[in-house]
Amino acid sequence: MLSDFIKQHKLPEEFRLTVEEHYKPLADRIVRLFNKKSNAYFVGINGCQGSGKSTLTDFIAEYLIAQYQLNVVVMSLDDFYLSSTKRNQLADDIHPLLSTRGVPGTHDITALNRVLSQLSEHRTGFSIPKFNKAIDEPCPQSQWISVEKPVDIILLEGWCWGVTSQTDEQLQTPINDLELQHDAEGEWRSYVNQQLKTGYEPLYKKMDFWLALQAPSFDCVYQWRLEQEQKLQAKNIGLSHSKVMSPAEVLNFTHYFQRLTVHGSNTLSNSADAVFHLDNTRHIIDIP
Repeated sequence: MLSDFIKQHKLPEEFRLTVEEHYKPLADRIVRLFNKKSNAYFVGINGCQGSGKSTLTDFIAEYLIAQYQLNVVVMSLDDFYLSSTKRNQLADDIHPLLSTRGVPGTHDITALNRVLSQLSEHRTGFSIPKFNKAIDEPCPQSQWISVEKPVDIILLEGWCWGVTSQTDEQLQTPINDLELQHDAEGEWRSYVNQQLKTGYEPLYKKMDFWLALQAPSFDCVYQWRLEQEQKLQAKNIGLSHSKVMSPAEVLNFTHYFQRLTVHGSNTLSNSADAVFHLDNTRHIIDIP
């Protein structure tokens, strides 16, 4: 199973060591905790862009299915992004920066809450949305994930999933040129913060376990996110109406995420049930 996973995801052989030292023990721990519950078990996973959340969740899911014969679903907060039409409406009504996907307020939180409730109740016969970043639009419903039998364990990952809202004092000073030039009065970041507080934070209570992937600094985010975009471009060569970003666009894109990425990095490690500290190359390092 591991050899096939490495081949499928084009991972280096050293990934085996990461699996043995970190991923398998985490997965086994999740199963032990799941066995103490009588219903679905939710795992929330936080990590900045490009930190390896998708690889981690995909492996844990495959391992739990193969090793324990559990029904596991992998979900990404990214798959609940609003369409460009709805984001453009937010941009017109509230602030121009909301046309860009990413921050709290640009997801369909009502749909996410509905899906989490359906999974918690062991319901079947519904679908989980998917989002196509290459065209910056939700996938057609025919491509959504269909839930045909009760799910045991749900792995939900997202760059801002688990991050809490900031204080008014923290919001006052712009954190980068994007905020300084395009949100001088703080309207955008205040709206984002309010959405986080009223829409996202209540859903955190549905999680049974939290994992945080801790980047060494925000400086890594651009390079990691650029690598993601390059992979996306390679998978969508020849795609018409492509929204794959250039390096300059990726740099600007990461500025939208900086405030909450840094805030999450400073806070989540204190509350998460498990923390994987990463180095600049995304290797998990031991912290004495």
